[in-house]
Amino acid sequence: MPQQALLVMDVQQVVVNRFPDGAYLPRLSKAIDAARAAGVPVIYVVVGFRPGYPEVSARNKMFRGLVGAATRPAGEDTAIQVHPEVAPAPGEPVVTKRRVSAFAGSDLDMVLRAGEIGHLVLTGISTSGVVLSTLRQAADLDFELTVLSDGCLDSDPEVHRVLTEKVFPKQADVMTVDAWTAAL
Repeated sequence: MPQQALLVMDVQQVVVNRFPDGAYLPRLSKAIDAARAAGVPVIYVVVGFRPGYPEVSARNKMFRGLVGAATRPAGEDTAIQVHPEVAPAPGEPVVTKRRVSAFAGSDLDMVLRAGEIGHLVLTGISTSGVVLSTLRQAADLDFELTVLSDGCLDSDPEVHRVLTEKVFPKQADVMTVDAWTAAL
């Protein structure tokens, strides 16, 4: 069985604040704590840009509105962007991405290859954004995949349901945080 890693994606303070699910961070914290206890690497992924946002094209409908918004440029302490309830432990990698997928514009693939990781456990905000995009790219890169259904959030509960019940199972095992932590 390949080495697995837990990816905690886009759980930045500014993103969490837009999702009023008080039970989400405790569930995610449970997964993070269990991963650490089992020796499973925890890798954080945040979105960030350089000063002046040279990575953001005016043609990019999703990101052009972020120019000047509450993201921190790469090169600054990106770890403080992660919500403090699920903050990285010392030595845990924080990967900065430039687009929706955790792989786009980041060194995630290099971090995974260096760690000989072949199985990704996906969590994050949002299900229809970073989780979907990362899952699709990771599947194309031949990673084994698990999605923690209640370790993901989306602004549209029906979209979350359709993705976790109908779309993701075609490329990943989908389970709850409780089921995954019990299997570690």
